Amino acid sequence: MFKTIKNDLPASIVVFFVALPLCLGIALASGAPLFSGVIAGIVGGIVVGALSGSKIGVSGPAAGLAAIVLTAIGALGGYQNFLVAVVLGGIIQLALGFLKAGVIGYYFPSSVIKGMLTGIGIIIILKQIPHFFGYDAEPEGADSFLEISGENSFSAIFNVFNHITMGSMIIGIVGLFTILFWDNILAKKAKIFTLIQGPLVAVALGILFFVLTQTSSTLSISETHLVNVPIPEDINSFLGQFTFPNFKVITNPEIWVTAFTIALVASLETLLCVEATDKIDPNKNVTPTNRELLAQGTGNILSGLIGGLPITQVIVRSSANIQSGALSKMSAIIHGFLLLISVVLIPRLLNMIPLSVLAAILLVVGYKLAKPKLFKEMYRMGWKQWLPFIVTVLGIVFTDLLKGISLGLIVGVIVILLKSYQNSHFLHIEDKSNGRHQIKMTLAEEVTFFNKGAILKELDSLPKNTYLELNLINTRYLDHDIIEILEDFAVKAKERNIDVKLVSKRGIVENPDSYIKFFRERPKSKMSLS
Repeated sequence: MFKTIKNDLPASIVVFFVALPLCLGIALASGAPLFSGVIAGIVGGIVVGALSGSKIGVSGPAAGLAAIVLTAIGALGGYQNFLVAVVLGGIIQLALGFLKAGVIGYYFPSSVIKGMLTGIGIIIILKQIPHFFGYDAEPEGADSFLEISGENSFSAIFNVFNHITMGSMIIGIVGLFTILFWDNILAKKAKIFTLIQGPLVAVALGILFFVLTQTSSTLSISETHLVNVPIPEDINSFLGQFTFPNFKVITNPEIWVTAFTIALVASLETLLCVEATDKIDPNKNVTPTNRELLAQGTGNILSGLIGGLPITQVIVRSSANIQSGALSKMSAIIHGFLLLISVVLIPRLLNMIPLSVLAAILLVVGYKLAKPKLFKEMYRMGWKQWLPFIVTVLGIVFTDLLKGISLGLIVGVIVILLKSYQNSHFLHIEDKSNGRHQIKMTLAEEVTFFNKGAILKELDSLPKNTYLELNLINTRYLDHDIIEILEDFAVKAKERNIDVKLVSKRGIVENPDSYIKFFRERPKSKMSLS
């Protein structure tokens, strides 16, 4: 892993600057202690990063769980009680990993995964525009359309013009141009500019700007527009920020309901993120999903034991990691150590970083996830790819991540059913011969209950006095529902004077009684016709 340190170290610094405000913002939005978000980020980076099989995935507290956490803390009677649910949720995730439940992630259509990436990119841009101009009413890390401030993603942007902080806006613009100039021009000129990342330079300029303008009445940036890391007075006060679970409430049924909710939602978000990060990974690494669930479960157990929020793999940090050129899991691990070291040694320096500079970093990340050309590419692929994609995007933008993905998945399943309905068979109709219709029906390689309606409709619409050739030569699998339809049709065919010739690898059958016998004598174990 140390062979790629020249790529992983610069990338880890960028991920650190992306993760820090998100950890704090998600904790704030969750109604949890601010330091709980940092704990989750540290554990997600060091522990989950080390145990995971992903080379480029980064884990930490997730915005998708913020609403669940906020509700659960109140319902369970306090944060210490909630931590018991986090620990139990981690244990449930371990069980899911051992039960090989990671395969679930593979059943999400590619169009939905691409829609998820694009939707998150748009959400990042929408949510960071107010921070970029110094309007910080909504905590960092939020992903819901409706904001806790009472606004929504679009009304907050319209309100920016009434709440511009001049100093934040100026250094935000400077930071954005620095990153773009660094990445698109300087990085191509000399190797040193790839080792020192543009976001690091932008953050340094932000701190310098804050220090130099503290006495200015128009350009100074107040604490409400800066990073806000808790500052311990000594080692004892630092250790006092850790909170421990109250296991006396473990018999409370509500604790277990919350634990299962956390385990299922966190696992689903992680598996979706794994699928998405593997898709945008330029090296096309494949993450072992069951191992990922085991890593996430271990991380949640430890995070809950020491006072941290629930952990998932997070697409924002993971995509920033990929875009910054990370090649191994060392980037995620180092970013975790950077979080730990910085909150212990330099919290006051961190609290000099303007949020607008970090918004500039995230705006670049968001744009790279939601490039306009992707919309064109998906549209050109046809409506069967475009519709689940755009529904997922709009669902994420106008609701939240999980609802958006659910909507996209529902549309994706409907599209699959339509495709299955259309592709179950095809008909070849010949001219009448001796007053009889000559029709050949060829079934697909695999015919399931999804195809039931289409095949039933075709058979029922056959005219009387028809000669039907049912071709099953290439059919390897027939669902039991389809076989029942064909058996029933064999009986009805006599009444309608329809002769049926059955052609398969097992031979040719023309007698209706033999036709029924043919299906009843098929190999029962696989419903195979070969």
